[in-house]
Amino acid sequence: MKAKFTNLKRFHKQILMILSDQIVIIFALTLAFVLRFGDIGESFNYMSKNWWLFVIIPVITIFFFIRSGLYRAVLKYIGARLIITTFRVTTLSSLVVILLLFFYDPNQFPRSVLLTFWFVSNVLLIVSRFIFKGILYSWDSFQLDKKNVIVYGAGKAGVQISESLKKSNEFRVVGFIDDDQTKISTIVNSIEVYGFENLNHLIKDKIVKSLILAIPSANQNQRQEILKKLSRFPLEVKSLPNLDDIENDLVTLDQIKFVEVDDILGREVVLPKKELLQKTIEGGKILITGAGGSIGAELSRQIKDLKPSLIILLDNSEYNLYNIHHELTITNGVKVIPILSTVTNYNQIYNVIEKYNIDAIYHAAAYKHVPMVELNVVSGVYNNVIGTYYVAKAANELKVKNMVLISTDKAVRPTNVMGASKRLSEFILQAFADQNSKTCFSMVRFGNVIDSAGSVVPLFRKQIKEGGPVTVTHRNITRYFMSIPEAVQLVLQSGSMAKGGDVFVLDMGDPIKILDLAYRMIHLSGLKPIDNNNPDGDIKIKFTGLRPGEKLYEELLIGDDVIQSKHPRIMQAREEKLSLEDVVGFIDMIKKSRDNQDESIIKKMLLQTVKGYTTEFEYKK
Repeated sequence: MKAKFTNLKRFHKQILMILSDQIVIIFALTLAFVLRFGDIGESFNYMSKNWWLFVIIPVITIFFFIRSGLYRAVLKYIGARLIITTFRVTTLSSLVVILLLFFYDPNQFPRSVLLTFWFVSNVLLIVSRFIFKGILYSWDSFQLDKKNVIVYGAGKAGVQISESLKKSNEFRVVGFIDDDQTKISTIVNSIEVYGFENLNHLIKDKIVKSLILAIPSANQNQRQEILKKLSRFPLEVKSLPNLDDIENDLVTLDQIKFVEVDDILGREVVLPKKELLQKTIEGGKILITGAGGSIGAELSRQIKDLKPSLIILLDNSEYNLYNIHHELTITNGVKVIPILSTVTNYNQIYNVIEKYNIDAIYHAAAYKHVPMVELNVVSGVYNNVIGTYYVAKAANELKVKNMVLISTDKAVRPTNVMGASKRLSEFILQAFADQNSKTCFSMVRFGNVIDSAGSVVPLFRKQIKEGGPVTVTHRNITRYFMSIPEAVQLVLQSGSMAKGGDVFVLDMGDPIKILDLAYRMIHLSGLKPIDNNNPDGDIKIKFTGLRPGEKLYEELLIGDDVIQSKHPRIMQAREEKLSLEDVVGFIDMIKKSRDNQDESIIKKMLLQTVKGYTTEFEYKK
């Protein structure tokens, strides 16, 4: 019956509610007569004489209900407005009837019946509405198929979201958690408030799998601290946006989002310096290599927002290039041109820069997956090093104003070919910069970005979704993490501060232990890791051993010679360089290695050229 009613069309529901109200009004009028006279026989005698009241009062009352818009209100969301409207309408209809009685033999009808009717009808109409609402919606909280939810934060946002959840068919709020000691053990919106120390008990006692963080006024550090505490519990954590993102101070279910890893790893936002962002971009013609990759795509998005006159997207992946080009051209504005090319095609790179008179180049094209490059040494080094050399050479010859290389922390004392190839790429730009070039060459070095193609985060997310195991290479392995948008913002600002040959190093914060990251991601998915403390957990963590070329710890600086830049999150490193003659020498060796498909030539060159590079490879002198 309930399902049939809730699935009815809105018009049919309104008809049923009108019929229901008519029955209630007639019953209220009958009861008013009985209460007035105390004798059923005498009551019916008066009712028969005044039968017209049983016609006119329901008609007038229903008419005023319709005019007041009561039947347009959705039953599921009725509240205080219903009470006010009902009182107003019954009062008005009673006054109309009293006025009519002055013209229709007033001696036959005691006025006190109308006063009793006014009181009884108000009570019955209001109670009947809330009973319907309770049966059809609010009392759903007793359904066994609803998910028990805890709301963290018993303030205004928490109350609003709990009220919305009460009306949903999916969730049941079983408690608030709040850090304010004055709220603990109180009842807010018919729900008890608990302290954080009671969370574990609530999870077990109420069988809770989900928690909603409803503290939009908290800053990034406060949110991170709370999420860090919550990540110890097997809860699927969702969150409301920050206060600035909530319109009209009103919280709705649509605003709830899943807590992502960057919410835990994220840092207090440092607002970008607008003048640095716009300096080399606004009104310029920009070339982005590797534009379809994680970093390249975000570079493309942010650069478009800075209003250049032209963006050239260059990538060797047709699929990736199509996606980012399609995304940027959905809305009108900046002209965007896709170029399907590899950066190792010098003639095409030269022609593109010349044809479009490029002002600035952001070189993000590279093979970045450490084990993949380790297994494909010749292809990896040729693409990363020769590609950088050709882009820098063309930029230098055509006097491009700025070129920024996207480097990596793996270029510091590299134990892998990928990192060593990026260090060689840095040498290339430094060498061109030392030639009194008209181009301002610079490079930006940073660690892992969350959700990039080669990041561990999407891998863990996929493994958790599939039920595990989550694979961690080593118990003690650590990495630096930064969100892609923040990294790109800092890259753009670094390029604007460059004077030539600069090595910028981004402040990545503290390194994160990958095992801790795995535990947090499992817990935030509402699951338990299988370990000695939880043998009956949900997801197993499997240690696979370090992969070829992989380090336990990454570094951002080769030496200690570093200075602070104009931006608090950007430093400048002063490191050793190679001459352009030396650069041309290793470029020739890489080309020779590719022609002969002999990776031993490259590994020997890397050992001789890149400080700190180590490998298991042995070669004869």
